[in-house]
Amino acid sequence: MHLEPRTEVSRAAAVLAPLGAIAFTLAVGSLLVAWAGAPVGRAYWLLIEGGFGSRFALTETLTRATPLILTGLAAAVAFRARLYNIGGEGQLYVGALAAVAVGGLHGGAGFAGPAWVLMPLMAAAGMVAGAALLLGPALLKSRLGVDEVVTTLLLNFIVLLFVSAMLDGPMKDPTAMGWPQSVAIADALQFDQLIERSRVHSGLLVALGLGVVLWAVLRFTAFGLEIRAVGANARAAAFAGLPVRSVVVKVALLSGALAGLAGVVEVAGRAGYVTLDMSPGYGYSGIVVAMLAGLHPLGVVVASVFVAGVLVGADSMSRAVTVPSFIADVIVAVALISVLVAAMLTRYRVRFGRA
Repeated sequence: MHLEPRTEVSRAAAVLAPLGAIAFTLAVGSLLVAWAGAPVGRAYWLLIEGGFGSRFALTETLTRATPLILTGLAAAVAFRARLYNIGGEGQLYVGALAAVAVGGLHGGAGFAGPAWVLMPLMAAAGMVAGAALLLGPALLKSRLGVDEVVTTLLLNFIVLLFVSAMLDGPMKDPTAMGWPQSVAIADALQFDQLIERSRVHSGLLVALGLGVVLWAVLRFTAFGLEIRAVGANARAAAFAGLPVRSVVVKVALLSGALAGLAGVVEVAGRAGYVTLDMSPGYGYSGIVVAMLAGLHPLGVVVASVFVAGVLVGADSMSRAVTVPSFIADVIVAVALISVLVAAMLTRYRVRFGRA
C-alpha cells in the first residue's frame, strides 16, 4: 500500500472529507458513551446544550474560547512557516507573569500611572516575554538545526517550575493565606465585561481582531507571502533569495507574542492573578485548534469556539448522565486525527500493490 498524489482535488472530495471526519468522530464518541452505559442521543444532546444551549453555556464557551483563539493563532502562524512551536503553554505563563509584574498591586499599590498607559504596557510586557521565550529555540533551529519541538516542549516544564518559584517567592500574595498565587493586578487594569452577569470580557474582541489582522497579513502582505513560501519549501525559498532565517525569527517573535498575550488576557480578563492551574492546557489545546482550522486564522476562531463548547458541554453531560468528562478530550483528539487524515486523503490516493 502506498500514497499517490492526486493530480487535482475535486470539489466533492473537499466537501465530503471533513463531513466524513465529523461522522467518524461522532461514531467513536458514541462507542465511548455507550461503553460508559449512557444513552448516546441524550449524552450528545446534553453536550451541545451544555456548550451552546443557554445564555450561561454560550458565555462560558466564549470565555474559554478567548485564550484558545490566541494560542491557536500562535500555533497556526508558526506552523505555517514549519516552526513547530509546542511551547505555547510556557509562553502563556510568562506572559501572565509579566502582566502581573507591570500591573500587580506590589506592596499594596500598583505602579504609578493612569490605566490607559499601564494597560498597553502590561500587554506589551506579556507579548515581549512570550516572544523572548520562543526566540531562543528559533535561533537554535535556524542557526544550529536544533529540533524546536524538543526545546519548546521542555521549556514548558522549566517555565512552570519558574512560575512556582515566583508564586512562592517574590510575587507571592501575602493575603492569600499561604495559597500559591501572585499578587492581583489593579482593578483599573482588568478588562471590561462584554455581557452583564457573565465572564465574557473585552479580551474576546482583542482575540477576534487579531484573527482578522493575522489573516490579512498572511493573505495580502509580502511578509505573509514569505511565511507561506518558507513553509512550503525552505530550500526553494532560500534559492529564490528569501531570507529564510530572518523569516523564521520574525515568525517566532510573532507566535510567542500571541501566546504571551493569551496569558495577559487570562490575567486581566478572568483570573486577576497568576496561579499554577490558571491554564487547563490552553497552550497545548491551541495546537489542536490550529490543526483543526487547517492553520487558517479565521478558521482558528471557529475551531476555538467548537473546542471550547465541547469542553464546557462535557461538564454538563458528565453531571447529568454520569459520563466521564474526559470523553470530551477524546472527542477533540479524534476530531483532530480525523481531520488530518481527511485532509491527507483529499491530496493523496491510496494505492495497493508495488510502488
